[in-house]
Amino acid sequence: MPKATPSTSIAGRPALRRNQACRSCRKRKLKCDAARPHCGTCVKQWQSLISVPAPPGYAHPAEPQCVYDPVDGLALAPDTDPIEKIRMLEEEVSKLRIQLQEQSSIVSSSHHNQAYYRPSSASSSSACSGPSATGSKPLFHSMRNISALPLREDSSSPELPGVTDRSSAEAILELMYSGWNPDLPEPHTLNHYIEVFFKCDPCGPRILHRPSFLSAMRLHPRDPAFPHSAILHAICASASRWSSCNVAVLPDGSRRDEFAEYHASKTRQYIDKTMATGEDIFHVVQACILLSWYFYQEGRWVEIWIFAGFQTRVAVPLRLNYPGTFSTHGSGSPGGYLPPPKDFRDLETRRRTWWMSVVFDRIVSVGGWIHAIDEQDIGTELPLRGEDFHSEQLIPSNPQDMCSEDIFTTHLPRYTDSFLLLIKAVMMFGRVTDFNVRGNLRAPIAPSKHQDPFALPGFSELDSLVHHNFLENLPHIYRFNIGVTDVSGSAQCVDTDLYMVHMIPHAATITLHNPYMDLDDLQRPSTNRCIKAAQAILSAYFMLSATSLDLTRLHPFVTICWYVAAVVQVQVCRHFIEIGDHAREAQVWGEINVLRCAMLNYGTRSPIGIRQEKLLQGLMKEIVRLTTQEKPLEVGLPLYPFSHATLFASPAVPPNDTPMAPLPNPSSLSQSYNNASEMYSGSAPFFTVPSPLYRTASFFPNEMHWTE
Repeated sequence: MPKATPSTSIAGRPALRRNQACRSCRKRKLKCDAARPHCGTCVKQWQSLISVPAPPGYAHPAEPQCVYDPVDGLALAPDTDPIEKIRMLEEEVSKLRIQLQEQSSIVSSSHHNQAYYRPSSASSSSACSGPSATGSKPLFHSMRNISALPLREDSSSPELPGVTDRSSAEAILELMYSGWNPDLPEPHTLNHYIEVFFKCDPCGPRILHRPSFLSAMRLHPRDPAFPHSAILHAICASASRWSSCNVAVLPDGSRRDEFAEYHASKTRQYIDKTMATGEDIFHVVQACILLSWYFYQEGRWVEIWIFAGFQTRVAVPLRLNYPGTFSTHGSGSPGGYLPPPKDFRDLETRRRTWWMSVVFDRIVSVGGWIHAIDEQDIGTELPLRGEDFHSEQLIPSNPQDMCSEDIFTTHLPRYTDSFLLLIKAVMMFGRVTDFNVRGNLRAPIAPSKHQDPFALPGFSELDSLVHHNFLENLPHIYRFNIGVTDVSGSAQCVDTDLYMVHMIPHAATITLHNPYMDLDDLQRPSTNRCIKAAQAILSAYFMLSATSLDLTRLHPFVTICWYVAAVVQVQVCRHFIEIGDHAREAQVWGEINVLRCAMLNYGTRSPIGIRQEKLLQGLMKEIVRLTTQEKPLEVGLPLYPFSHATLFASPAVPPNDTPMAPLPNPSSLSQSYNNASEMYSGSAPFFTVPSPLYRTASFFPNEMHWTE
């Protein structure tokens, strides 16, 4: 059969002459219809491309990339003359500049000072603006009137000084020509969030050297020493918790901050870019740690687990787990490792970055997950004290690491502060997690209350450490106070790290012993340990809640400590329901409600509190169904004085000498523990005071201090 002639291959279409097809089709050897301005083949290719979302850091072309060679008698295709393109862009810039100046004049004449611009949804009624639904990028966040920045009434965030008003055009042009990242807030707004971050955030500031960081913020934005944008975005997301606007309240009572979410998404974009290119990897790892703590306070567990594994895994090739955060071994192996630390500040920053990554991994694993890195693979020495780090005193490295003998009971005065004790407490909790996870992994049956845990290898040593030895061997200045101190007479502050140092051993004790707890045998050691630890956590909350301090400034891990204590109380409440002891059941209900109230109050700022309270309610469904109490879930209880009459509307308590709740006694807290033991056993006390901290406490409404 004869071949079809070119003139008949495409109906009614003449054959194209040489070089008449577009360059793209000629390069790919595709059929081209030479349509102007874009051929049909290029249009189809472009439509297929934009139908798929662009990967991070890449933007789809706005039109098909179809270019033709100049042909006699035909006009040039678009975008083929660069000089003409430049002229058009210059005209567009001039038009935009005129529009900005006109808008500035209108705003000035009407005396309308807006709050800062920020990304928000179209349905928001606040004076915030941001990217549209099409995903356009906001040019900048500007603040016209700093005094209009909404701060929470209970926040101690610093007030911003007044700033002279400038026109929008001047602010935009200054930022554009200064090299400022348009995704960040304006400099004075960003400085506010940085100040709030260092003052209020209980986690992230540990990895940053504050004096040098604030000095670097005064450099030119294009200076290599200027803080990395990923870190600045993460700081904005974290600090917005204490200085925010346009916060949406979700149906479960938690909050959602659009400003924080925007900057969290920007931080994730830098993380994705680094995963693909490896650029600025150490700074991005630091930003990842800051963002991880933000997710933890939000209670977003999937992202928490992903980021915990990512930051620890990335830190290992950087050799941060080696002594001195650097190793000369294997230098010829492929991979981009960090160079040796430049100076004292660089070395200590690496140490703290590594340890905060490990601490985060241990904290998120308390639910029963294996750790991202084993303790035996941690060779980095512990960091220095915070005061030595910030003052840059050239002192020798900390001689202690995880291989040091008696690291949990020996605390060198020159290398000990509340943050270092917190690291040790969290690592001790990590050993409890390892014991439970590895024991359950290979055990033929699950742990039960009929099993003697002290017969298990290593259990007795671990029990002695978490139950007694750690708290008993704390230095004197940390052993006899929980972190609440007087600043100026009636003013008070709280050391969140030290407060957690006293909470974590009790939470670890409950985690270790709870599978073996048997309330039918009150003399059983595991039952003894769990009830005592739950009472210690509850009493410490009572002591702190009696002050005017903002409890939402505590470390977010405190919600987990409250939760594990409430789990014990739920088990005790069920036991009293089963034996029909309604008076003691009512007392335990009061303690459960106090812990629920603590979680809900914390959740007003950090959603992890709301999430943990919801999780607790799931465990309480059965006892709520079985109880005879009229309002068992009533929250909003007065803490001092705490009485059964204020707990329920129609109390029915038989007259007896049983105390209503084991509260801190102004004369001696040890007596409260003895009363608590009698409440649960109805006989002589069967446990001792957990720590010297709780032996004698002097409590006054305007003053809190501890004496031996």
